[in-house]
Amino acid sequence: MARAIERIERDIAALKEAIRAIAVELQTAYASYLNTLGLAVRKQLILASYHLCTQGYPENFLHLSLNQRQQLQQAIRKLGQVAAQQLLTSIKSEEVGLNKGDEDEENKEVTSSELLDTSNSQSLTADTSNPIELVKWQQNLEEVTQDILKKLSHDANVLIQKSGILPKKLPEPILAAAAAASEASAEVMPGPPNLLNLVIEIENEQQSEDSGLTQIMAINLRLGEIEFADVTLSSERRQIRSILVQLNKLGREYQKKHREKAIAEAEAAWRASWFED
Repeated sequence: MARAIERIERDIAALKEAIRAIAVELQTAYASYLNTLGLAVRKQLILASYHLCTQGYPENFLHLSLNQRQQLQQAIRKLGQVAAQQLLTSIKSEEVGLNKGDEDEENKEVTSSELLDTSNSQSLTADTSNPIELVKWQQNLEEVTQDILKKLSHDANVLIQKSGILPKKLPEPILAAAAAASEASAEVMPGPPNLLNLVIEIENEQQSEDSGLTQIMAINLRLGEIEFADVTLSSERRQIRSILVQLNKLGREYQKKHREKAIAEAEAAWRASWFED
């Protein structure tokens, strides 16, 4: 029995080494992916803003002076640059925590919103030889990425609204790029990518039924559409998926071996404590 436990422990040690190698590969893949994503986000933000200003609200855009248009365009480019930097900062913060192992258990409760703050030195910790912790790290990084895109969409809409292009009384769920289409009396309309094109019903008993329908357009950057438009980014996403398949396979084997070890140790403990009457 002791030899069986030793064999299982050797198998677990080998699995841990393989998982550590996968962790390094996953970190490298995400670093490259987020760098490419930052460039793609800047491009798609500009394209979405262009469509919003020229196709969504062309009259309002034409009312701006040349200086106002240039200031708006510069501010939009700046938002894209900041978001790209936040994406890189998120992976760097995560890597610090991933490499720390389980030295600081308290830091495991850091939220994705805290990671959006580039001045925050705390980060999620994860044991790189533990597949469960590694998956949590990956999922948290994906959540942070979505949060950055959502915040960028919101900030861009607020900026464009303040410039006088978007209607002043747009509901906050639209400006926040939330799932307004799933709320009551909202219909999604086809249109350019990364834009939320909706027809919503505004409740007003003094108006006719037709006059209560309003079509609105707002920026809503979506990861799937950004990846679809960029060949390099979609290729890097496929690489990440491939690595995760390997990680899941190793993770199942890791859990199986730990289960075998627990059973073997329990059987040994039973025999060690058993005495015939």
